[in-house]
Amino acid sequence: MTSTMAAPKADVDLRKALTNRTRPPRPNAIAASFTFGWRALLKIKHVPEQMFDVTLFPIMMTLIFTYLFGGALAGSTTNYLQFFLPGILVQTVVMITMYTGVGINVDIAKGIFDRFRSLPIWRPAVVVGALFGDAVRYTVASAVTVVLGLILGFRPGGGVGGVLLAVALLLVFSFSLSWIWTTLGFVLKTEKSVMGVSMMVLMPLTFGSNIYVDPSTMPAWLRAFVEVNPVSHLVSAVRGLMHGVPNWTSVAWVLLASVILVAIFGPLTMRQYRTKQ
Repeated sequence: MTSTMAAPKADVDLRKALTNRTRPPRPNAIAASFTFGWRALLKIKHVPEQMFDVTLFPIMMTLIFTYLFGGALAGSTTNYLQFFLPGILVQTVVMITMYTGVGINVDIAKGIFDRFRSLPIWRPAVVVGALFGDAVRYTVASAVTVVLGLILGFRPGGGVGGVLLAVALLLVFSFSLSWIWTTLGFVLKTEKSVMGVSMMVLMPLTFGSNIYVDPSTMPAWLRAFVEVNPVSHLVSAVRGLMHGVPNWTSVAWVLLASVILVAIFGPLTMRQYRTKQ
C-alpha cells in the first residue's frame, strides 16, 4: 500500500523538476557557426595528418618550381621568385579548398549530418562553421608559403600591409570557392569522387593561368582562356598588392566573383543539406 502511494508522488516530483527547468537559449547564427568551426579544428587536433597539405605541399611546390624553372624562365631563381611566389600562394590555397567538400562527404557517410539536421540551430551554421575551420588551414598555408618565400629571397614591395591585404583577398575568394565543393560533397557518392571532380576543375584553372609565366608568351587561343580565368584575376590582384602596385580592376573582379559563387552555390548547398537522405 505504501509503495503504491509513493509511486505517484515520485512521478509528481519528477514532473515538477522537469517543468521548472529553464530551457537554455537558442544559440544565434554566429555562435553556432563558430561552434562548428571549433569542431573542424578539433578534427585537426585528433588527426594532425590533415595539416600535411597546408605545410608540406606549399614548401614542396615552391622549392620545386623555383629551382626547376626559375633559371630557365627568368634568368635566376631570385628574379623568378618575385613573379612566382604570389602565384604559388594562390595555387596552394585554392587547391586545398577541395578538402572542404571531402570532409563534408565523409560526415554524410557517417550519418553525422542526420543528427545536425535535428538540432534547433541556424541551418547554414554546419556548413559555414566547417568553412571557418578551413579558413584557419588556408591561413596556415599562406603563412608557410610567405615565410618560405622570404627565406628564399622574395621581397614584397607592398610591405607587410600589402601582404596582409593580399592574403585577406585570397581567403575571401577561397571561402567563396569552397561552396562549390560543399555542393559536390552533398551530391557525389564518395569522398574519392569529390576529390576527382574537384581536381578536374582545379587543374585547368590553376595551370591554365598566369601563375607560372606571363600570358603574353602563350598562344592566342590559350591566352584568351587565361585572361578570363578567375584564378588569373586573383593572381594579378594578389601579385599587385604584394608588390605595392595594386590592380584594382582585378581586385574588383575577384570580389564580384566571390559574391557570385556564394550567391549560386550557397543556396544549392543548403538545398542539398535539407533534402539529403
